Amino acid sequence: MRPAHRPGFGILGRLMRFTSLIIELIRARPRLVVWLVVLLQALMWLVVSMLLYRSPPGDLATMLAFGREYQVGTDMGPPLAFWLADIAYRAVGNHMFGVYLLAQICGVATLWTVYLLSRSIVGGQQAVLAVLLTMTVTAFGAPSLEFGPSVLAQPLWALLLLHSWQLIGQNRRNAWFAWSIEAGLLLLTTTAAPMLLLLLAGFALATERGRRTLLSLDPLFALVAIAVLALPYLIWLLRADAISLPAWPALDVLSLRALHWGDLLGVLLLALSAMIVLVIFNSGFLGRGSEEAPIIYRPPVDPLARQFVYCFAVAPAAAGSLIAGLFNLDHVTGGAGIALLMAGLAMIVATGDLLYLRRQRLLRAVWTLAVIAPAAIAIGTTLFLPWTTAAEVATSVPGRQIGRYFGENFERRTNQRLRAVAGDPQFAGLIALGAGRPHLLLDATPQRTPWLNAAKFAEAGGVVVWRASDTAGTVPPDIASRFPGLVPEVPRAFEWYVGGRQPLLRIGWAIVRPKNP
Repeated sequence: MRPAHRPGFGILGRLMRFTSLIIELIRARPRLVVWLVVLLQALMWLVVSMLLYRSPPGDLATMLAFGREYQVGTDMGPPLAFWLADIAYRAVGNHMFGVYLLAQICGVATLWTVYLLSRSIVGGQQAVLAVLLTMTVTAFGAPSLEFGPSVLAQPLWALLLLHSWQLIGQNRRNAWFAWSIEAGLLLLTTTAAPMLLLLLAGFALATERGRRTLLSLDPLFALVAIAVLALPYLIWLLRADAISLPAWPALDVLSLRALHWGDLLGVLLLALSAMIVLVIFNSGFLGRGSEEAPIIYRPPVDPLARQFVYCFAVAPAAAGSLIAGLFNLDHVTGGAGIALLMAGLAMIVATGDLLYLRRQRLLRAVWTLAVIAPAAIAIGTTLFLPWTTAAEVATSVPGRQIGRYFGENFERRTNQRLRAVAGDPQFAGLIALGAGRPHLLLDATPQRTPWLNAAKFAEAGGVVVWRASDTAGTVPPDIASRFPGLVPEVPRAFEWYVGGRQPLLRIGWAIVRPKNP
């Protein structure tokens, strides 16, 4: 029987032609491939958010409540991410789509900048592969909708690395202006910025070409620009007496902190698991693939470029995990996206000038699974978890309904719009996203919300909410102690987006009437 008549030969042939098309696109149109994959990933997450998310994930609601106040600084960190989130939220008519879109713009900008940096080091063809590997890191997929300082810091850090290489490796002095702006914005974004800037300075001082780059007036002008951008936040830090390090650990807990550091390194390694699997499947140690492996060429890599890539693939992860381990922090300083940004490019640099693409169909399947898996997990968590356990899914809370109900009831009973909300931070944050954007009071920790205190709340009036444990709406003792004389209303029940085995969500509430009608 001729091969053309073998069962499955047609499908196999189409798969081979599709694989060859991808390889030829990488060779001929690398920029097109990058734009296609990063935009498709962004579109995937936007669709997930619009179809499934009834409330913002993580601390996004609280962050928007802070951003609405336009404070120069808070205990949540530098202000830039909070301001941009509020602007994006308002720009689309007080809808979370604006914030989700902003998060995806940051993701696209990060990966595109990684491509530009990689292209300047390994050429356009292998730069595509560096981007594809970077996309498999869970830090660039799992938290894609949770805009915040760690998400905004990723494109800024990528741009800083790009322009640092242009300054040190390519002697492009015109990059100083962009570098200074990005450094200043990074200081306004994340508390990890000083550590990252010190790493860049350390690399420059440790290399001959880096020292030559610093021997001019350009760095002084850059420092002036950085100071101008960061000065308001620095003044706030000084006035708030917030410039301090956590307490150094005692000698008897150093072993525990070392174990915690190891755990954080393990988490980072786990985030690279898909990339490691791809490298193993593509290696020659497993034997030759069934088809002839195509080759992606690159020009020889500058030794300094190799040092640059390896340094910033390792140093942010090592320093960030060490600081977090030493001071017993929950997450790597700067976030996993900062720590692992250069991991994909480092893998490509380490492969050599000729990169063989073996077992292409298997590689494509693993890569697709790694990129889609975070979104699939989010979908599964939303749709199926409530049926298998009694665990609550925060994004299934009907946030807009909650905000609209309490805002309208307050206005109907007082003839004034709702200006403030307090009580349970989760529900209060969702109500603060309502049409009137009431101010948020974290009454249990009022120092965190300096724009509002108990006295101002009593003067302006507002709504106090809590999770009701019964149909009577009994005020919890802690809330009753902070708001004496509260008269509870009948709790309001809301349906979950996917109820499953969960009971109705009951929210107890009470109105504090304004003193000035």
